[in-house]
Amino acid sequence: MPGTGSVAVQPLDLSLHIPYHFRCPISLELMRDPVTVSTGQTYDRSSIESWVATGNTTCPVTRAPLTDFTLIPNHTLRRLIQDWCVANRSYGVERIPTPKQPAEPSLVRSLLGQASSRSSGSSLRISALRRLKGLARDSDKNRSLISSLNAREILLDVVFSNLDSGSDSFSPDLSRESLALLVMLPLTESECVLVASDPQRIGYLSHLLFDSSIEVRINAAALIETVIAGTRASELRTQICGIDELFEGVVEILRDPTAYPRALKVGVKALFALCLVKQTRHKAVSAGAAEIIIDRFPDLEKYDAERALATIELICRVPTGCDAFAAHALTVPLLVKVILKISDRATESAVGALVSLCSASEENRREAVAAGILTQLLLLVQSDCTERVKRKSQVLLKLLRDSWPQESVGNSDDYGCSEIVVPFC
Repeated sequence: MPGTGSVAVQPLDLSLHIPYHFRCPISLELMRDPVTVSTGQTYDRSSIESWVATGNTTCPVTRAPLTDFTLIPNHTLRRLIQDWCVANRSYGVERIPTPKQPAEPSLVRSLLGQASSRSSGSSLRISALRRLKGLARDSDKNRSLISSLNAREILLDVVFSNLDSGSDSFSPDLSRESLALLVMLPLTESECVLVASDPQRIGYLSHLLFDSSIEVRINAAALIETVIAGTRASELRTQICGIDELFEGVVEILRDPTAYPRALKVGVKALFALCLVKQTRHKAVSAGAAEIIIDRFPDLEKYDAERALATIELICRVPTGCDAFAAHALTVPLLVKVILKISDRATESAVGALVSLCSASEENRREAVAAGILTQLLLLVQSDCTERVKRKSQVLLKLLRDSWPQESVGNSDDYGCSEIVVPFC
């Protein structure tokens, strides 16, 4: 059955009958989190929330006005549904998990109050932050609720409380717990600027990049990436990206053998953000970014691989970066291999990086040809890729013309590579 709320039945046995009162009246799917509204009707939580979110103020079944929008969990019905799932396991039905209930605003307010109270002990404040972090992990809705209750301002104050001249009781553990929760929430541009414009705050995050805890280092890198990405002012970005330690710390996260998927994801995102400023990309090279990106590439998930390839393209646009990637034996073969393999965005970045590398030396051009670039490019220029990708491919074909096998030269003009296109800078 389709839909995110549907029961998992593989394959669907047509003899299996789902009791009608187990189905949501809106989606007609088996309910996973049944809740009752003010009219007494029960719906799946996700369905009724979507109904209300689109502006409806009546009960879908009775059409009576909803006097309030409180959703009361129907625990009895949910247990009956779970029992039915277990009883029909032989049909391939999986038991629905017990849903976690949304956080109560009063509880979140109380916990935020405890976390921000300087009169409370550090242990009590840390305990409150950990409970808030657990709620934030449960759902997007909880994160939105926490964020709406002034949490970001509170957490920013606690994270950087060591910089407050009026504070004489700084707790590193409290700061780190606040940071762990803060990176789970979206920051506004003004909040990003608040951090970006304060050298002391950036310096503190730089210091945390070398913490003994990999989790603290990851959270520091995550906040740095958020701040850079959320700051429009180019002078502030340049100021942040001029700090050598930021590049070194982020690269060390990627290099850490204990790095797990989130570490790699955050490390790649942070490195990409740092490389957005062209004037400071050489710092990524000095920190060893070229070698570690290529070495860790096989460990990356699809979206992270796209960002890694975009980062390679950016770094290759500076001479030292081009040299550093060219020095790694796997760079050119890897870039050739990923063309048409991951996504259109990944293909564009790979071709862009190869344009820079092949513009730099004949050796790189020969290596690209040996890796099979010609077949890839000829397929690419005939595909339905974007015009920008085709232009980059044509530039690369033109660069490689003298390195082509002799029997291929006669047909080169059939693919538009005689067209003169100015490479991007």
